[in-house]
Amino acid sequence: MRTGLLPKMGGFRILGRSAGGWWRGLGAHAPPRDAGYSTKTGHHLQPQGSSKRSGVPRDQPFPGVLQLKTLSREELVGVLREAVVDKKGPLLTLNKPQGLPVTGKPGELTLLSVLPELNQSLGLSEQDLHVVQAAGKEASGLVLLSSCPQTASRLQKFFIHSRKAQRPTATYCAITDGIPATSEGKIQAALKLECSDGVNLVVPVKSPSRKDILEGVRRTHSYFRVMATGSGCALVQLQPLTAFPDQLQVHMMLQLCPLLGDHTYSARVGTVLGQRFLFSAQSTKPQRQVLDEALLRCLHLTPSQASQLPLHLHLHSLLLPGPRPRDTPMELLAPLPPYFSRTLQYLGLCQ
Repeated sequence: MRTGLLPKMGGFRILGRSAGGWWRGLGAHAPPRDAGYSTKTGHHLQPQGSSKRSGVPRDQPFPGVLQLKTLSREELVGVLREAVVDKKGPLLTLNKPQGLPVTGKPGELTLLSVLPELNQSLGLSEQDLHVVQAAGKEASGLVLLSSCPQTASRLQKFFIHSRKAQRPTATYCAITDGIPATSEGKIQAALKLECSDGVNLVVPVKSPSRKDILEGVRRTHSYFRVMATGSGCALVQLQPLTAFPDQLQVHMMLQLCPLLGDHTYSARVGTVLGQRFLFSAQSTKPQRQVLDEALLRCLHLTPSQASQLPLHLHLHSLLLPGPRPRDTPMELLAPLPPYFSRTLQYLGLCQ
């Protein structure tokens, strides 16, 4: 069994052995207070003072969710300053709020668009920050940045090599609407991107041909493990072995257990007489996730509030190589956002 030591290194954990087993606890079963987006280093996403400054209305049902449309560039930089998990040498780690895109169109407010201001605000070197690894827009969690191009390149090669060797380096926490049929396993699916009404959506492909592969179909793989169940939902750990847009959302949808807050793919799962089934991707358009009345009561939400439910997918940990080839691996950690922790409480998933 893998052992671990948590020294005084901000958001880093030193692993004793990385080869055996790929599951461990969240390390965050006791939910933080709803007042802020806390990390192990004591930073808070929601600054002290007015809720307008933080972009997080105090009366909204999802504490810690960023209201990006209400923020200026300066305010977003302030939010990201408070989201810093760790700074070691050229590496900077953030606990990204849900809803913040990493990249986007020119003129849009994104993580990448404010990196120069963040760099200056933190008093870092004159070298530009580069995104090495990051949670997607709708997910929360770790963002790994580097001010050294050589370090960024080394880490990218490590992640690529790990994927080729089928060794997971990222662990996500997710809450599903529904409970997977098995407690753990490997999900394999061939996926492709299709444009529908100007939006790129992921579509599964059965038995892809060589022509399909040449035309953009990719074979994708993820590990999953159910950590706890309650109120018809599950707390699941997910580890992607491949990199594809919306991979984890689609994989859990294919298990008939869409992620809580998935307003893109959950409509592909239907129910008849208590039995779940899949609609064809071609016949189903994205729509707001519909939750049954019992689950709404557990979550203390109205149907209108549930339509704004954030995606419960959090990049909780990243495995990094040590400075030298034989050094002990390091693990970056990002605690759960407040709305995620509160959902765990409401569903009875906290241990």
